[in-house]
Amino acid sequence: MNGTTVTEPVRTRRRLRQFVELPYRLHGREAAFVPPLREDCRRLLDRRRNPFFAYGDVELFTVAAAGRVVGRIAAVHNPRHNAAHQTRDGFFGQFECVDDQAVAGALLDAAARWAGDRGLTTLLGPVNFTMNDECGLLVDGFDTPPSVMMPYNPPYYRELLEGCGLNKAKDLWAWHRGSHPLDDRLRRLAEHVQRRHRLSVRPLDLGDFAAELGRIRGVYNEVWEHNWGFTPMTDAEFTALGGRLRQVIDPSLVLLAEVDGKAVGVAVVLPDVNQALPAARGRLTRCGLPIGLARLAWAARRIDRTRAVLFGVVERLRGQGVEALLYARAFEALRARGPIDCELGWTLEDNRAVNRYLMADGCVRSKTYRIYRREL
Repeated sequence: MNGTTVTEPVRTRRRLRQFVELPYRLHGREAAFVPPLREDCRRLLDRRRNPFFAYGDVELFTVAAAGRVVGRIAAVHNPRHNAAHQTRDGFFGQFECVDDQAVAGALLDAAARWAGDRGLTTLLGPVNFTMNDECGLLVDGFDTPPSVMMPYNPPYYRELLEGCGLNKAKDLWAWHRGSHPLDDRLRRLAEHVQRRHRLSVRPLDLGDFAAELGRIRGVYNEVWEHNWGFTPMTDAEFTALGGRLRQVIDPSLVLLAEVDGKAVGVAVVLPDVNQALPAARGRLTRCGLPIGLARLAWAARRIDRTRAVLFGVVERLRGQGVEALLYARAFEALRARGPIDCELGWTLEDNRAVNRYLMADGCVRSKTYRIYRREL
């Protein structure tokens, strides 16, 4: 790149605004780019509003050339992750960059120095800011836009990161399921399991939302406790996530499996609001008027895709068909809405049991997201 490049931490409101605006400037003309709401981007970075900052730390960096921001990155320290996994991992996220290896190198070096200064020995990412948030670099499946709560990047980002000495740590797979009916064997298994375990499966009760969140969180943290990279969510983090999702969820597509009134499994399928987000152009209001909100609401009427964010069963009932019951009930509820496609995932590449199950139901791998590693 022509001109001197300067790497510096974000310290001013002006530079923070440039940090937030960079992906819109870089990718605004790309067909697969879904412009996020700027307010959501600012909330993620706000130490007063993002519960992550109650225990974690982040430093934002930009690279400027000729006075213009051409790259950005966040260096992340997550002590709860390291305590849970007995590691000294640092993370990077919020990576956006022009197609220039020198700029990418300056960004990754800044994040690596920041992490190393804190005694961390590995840099993992992209992660924004935990594995419970958007994470992974898209390396396969660029033909369609990302689904709700999944990241976007152009193909050249892979070359930039690998050119900076980063290597694959783990791949995360997204799956596509068409609107085909459930296999009769799966339906019969679901009915047998429900009778055998005296299970009830019910939709989310929005009138008891706070308590329902607590039930879902309990299952979520238990189910994924031993997964690669997973860190249990705090009460504050789960409450904040629930508050955002409440605006988009369809309660008939959020199911709880219970035994004697205690939650033992959960399925969460979300309408793919990413289909509607481009209509808002990144803002809900303009000149004080809810123009973006109106556009978003109108576009949302045409949503015909979903994303299955979560399917999980507590350990004592795992492998006994309860997963099949939840899966069957979720897609029965989905088919009742009409022919709607669904993205499932992500799943870990080495989660053979789940991946075989999805393939047996006719799901096809549609996207691959990669977590990279760099030793410090």
